[in-house]
Parts: sequence; structure tokens; C-alpha cells
Amino acid sequence: MLIKRPWCFPYLTSGNAQAHIPTWAFCSAACGLLAIPLLQEGNSCSDSARPKRCSDSARVDMTHRFRRDLTKSDAEAKMTKQKLQRRMKEQFQKAMGGTPSWAEKKTQKKNKKKDEDGDDLMTKTGNFVGSSDSLPKGIIRMKKCLHANNDRPSEDRLTTVQFHPSAQVVMAAGLDQSISLFQVDGKTNPKIQSILLEKFPVHKAQFSVGGEQVVATSFRNKLFYIYDMMEGKVIPINTVRGLNEQRVKEFEVSPDGQSLLLTGSSGYLHVMTMKTKEVVKSMKINGNITGVACSHDGSRVFTNSEEGEVYVWDVRSSKCLNRFMDDGCVSGTSIATSHNGQYLACGSAAGVVNVYSQEECTRQTNPKPLKAIMNLVTSATSLRFNPTSEILAIASRSSDEAARMVHIPSFTVFSNFPMFQRKTIYRAQCLDFSPNSGFFSLANNKGHAPLFRLLHYKDF
Repeated sequence: MLIKRPWCFPYLTSGNAQAHIPTWAFCSAACGLLAIPLLQEGNSCSDSARPKRCSDSARVDMTHRFRRDLTKSDAEAKMTKQKLQRRMKEQFQKAMGGTPSWAEKKTQKKNKKKDEDGDDLMTKTGNFVGSSDSLPKGIIRMKKCLHANNDRPSEDRLTTVQFHPSAQVVMAAGLDQSISLFQVDGKTNPKIQSILLEKFPVHKAQFSVGGEQVVATSFRNKLFYIYDMMEGKVIPINTVRGLNEQRVKEFEVSPDGQSLLLTGSSGYLHVMTMKTKEVVKSMKINGNITGVACSHDGSRVFTNSEEGEVYVWDVRSSKCLNRFMDDGCVSGTSIATSHNGQYLACGSAAGVVNVYSQEECTRQTNPKPLKAIMNLVTSATSLRFNPTSEILAIASRSSDEAARMVHIPSFTVFSNFPMFQRKTIYRAQCLDFSPNSGFFSLANNKGHAPLFRLLHYKDF
């Protein structure tokens, strides 16, 4: 079979017709481009072989609404089928960040291995060779897109929205007991796949670091699921060795992908290995944990409590490096760290979000916040930094339209978000940015995932 990723295109893996169609043509079809006629391999359209098929009348009309987005100028009102194929291939490769390994020929893979060192260098320095323009404060340029899950809205409250770490895909999950994957193009956002977890309303779902698995937890028991997208299997985890908890509800995936941080009762934080599914260490705070966040390198873990106290842990030794009271906080509700390792944000039940220096939080017994953000009037339940650490998104699930974007490092709120003629956000349950900050989405109580294109960022 040409296609080895059933989670991406499960409905294109059977049948005999695929034997003569290029692999990328299937991918284009999955992206909603099936309405465009495709040529079979080997059927080249040359003047000598097929003069009639190359006439103007045989060219494809690019003014059709399904093909309009493939044109680069008004001059391309008509296009040959070969050029259209190339254009579709270019669009797919741009969406996937290049040709996927499963679509490459053996010779291409061999040549790719020779250039691994150079590719690794570009990958590691990708954030530095990109656009050097910093995000301006005041007004953020954005565009409201079709809901990310428009192809399959949830029948109940959404609890999770998350972008895939490497593909142009977004996941939505909620109380309707389903997890759905959608291709993100900002226009049609076609559904890729949905799975139903019977009698399992999803409280939280999260991709693994490599994006090959999805971990999902519910509300009332310690059963949780791991969905292996490469094999198309849903694996129930009924028991975890060394875990003495009545339920598994809140968790975080460690930055190295080797473990899950499971929030337990009575202030316990358990570290479970993904390989053996057993608890290898536990940490405990006073009171109950209300939020967990990892440093960008995974060496430290930050937790906050209902009493407003923040703890800093060393992951390797499980020792508490520091603890301090969140300034002015009576009850902590959420916590988040920036990708550049510079900032720590702590949310409270009063709606105040304090932003600290991570370094000071590790060393000082009474660190002062760099800024206290007071733009929410209800409990700050969701915090998320964008990948470039230029935006902090904050939200409250307690009231409609209670979501803001904060510019970093000026710590000022963008005045044009949210500003629409009618309600679009409602009560935000979860926030996330795409890997290169090109898109921003929320999960709300109406079963929708509003999607926004952030125009300052060029890539997905």
C-alpha cells in the first residue's frame, strides 16, 4: 500500500484504483481537493501524443470555486492539467512541511540521509532564520476563519482543542465522548477522522510529543485511553502500577515525551513512564494541585495550589527547589510556562494573572511579578503562551467572551481581541496556538472551536 498512515487518510487505504494515481494525489483529495480532475501516472499530455487534449478547450477552468485558491494571479484563469497537478503537489507539501517520508521514493530517502546533518542544523535554528520582525503591541492583525471543527461540531461542551506538533492538523474532544482530527486550512477544515469512546466523556486529550499518540482522560475513574494513530488502535489503560488514586483526570505530557505527570488527590503529583505505564516517582505539596507546567527543557516542574502557593520541582531528583506565595493570590487556578524559558504565568480565582521571571521563581523566596494582568473579572482558568513567547492568551470559563491576548514583553492587552459584531468565543474551556503561531483556537461550551488566523506569522 502506498499510504502507511491510517489516522490521516483512513478512507483511502483500500481499493485498486490507487495503483495508478500518485500518492500526493490522495493527500490532495483528503485536503478537500478531490473535485479537481487528476491524471494517471504515465499519461503525459504532449502536443505530439495528444494534441486535442492540450487544446485551450481541454484546459481546466480555474475560476471554479473549488480551484480558485490554487491560482496565484488573475492571469491563471485556465491551467493545463500537468501544471494543476504540480500546483496541488506544492500546496500539499507546503501544508505538510515537505514531502512526507512515506511518500518518498527509496532514492530520495537515501539522498535525504546524506543531508541529515544540514537538515538538523536548520531545524534547530529554524526560529532564528525566520522573520526577524517582532510582534507589535496595540492591535494584532487577525482573521476569523471557519470553526476548526466545523465539519463535525460537538454535540456537547468541548473540553480540548490542540494543534498537532508537526502536521497541519487540529484535535477537538469533549463531553460527546469523541475525539476528532481536522485538516487546518482556514477555509473548509475538512474532518480527517473521529473516534468514539463509549461511556467516556473526555475531560482532557493531548498529543504525545511526537504526535503519534493521543492520551485522553475522563472525569470519574482512573481508566484512561491511549490512541495510537499510526496503528489505528485505541488502547485502554485500566491500571497503573504504583498509582493509588480513585481517578485520573488532570495530566501533562513531559517535554521529552518519556512520561506523564498525573495530578492526584491530596497534593500528589505522580510521574508515570509512557513505556512501562508505571509510576516511578511522586511529589507532594500542601493542599490540592490546581495547575502543572513544565519548563521548556523538562528539567523543572511548576505546580500551584488552591491556597495560592507555587512550588518549583527538580524532575530528576524530585526535590523542591523553591516555594513561594503567588503575589496577592488567595486561590490559584492555573499555571503556564513560556517556550523560551523566560516567563511563568499564574492565574487566580479573582481573575488576576501574575507573570514572573522563571529564573527569579527558582532563586528567590518572595519573587515579585513582572506584571499583574487584571483584564479578567472571573477565575483565570486557561493560560497559554504562543511558541514565540510573544503572546500570552488568558481565558475564563465562567463567563462569555472572557478571553484576552496579552502582548509580551510590554504586557499590554491587544485591544481588538475579542471584538466582533456578535458572540463568537462564548465560554472558553481550552486555548492553543499552532506550532508556528499562524493559527489560534479555543474550545467552548457550545461544542465549537473558533479558529483565528494570526496574520503576523507566515507559517502554520
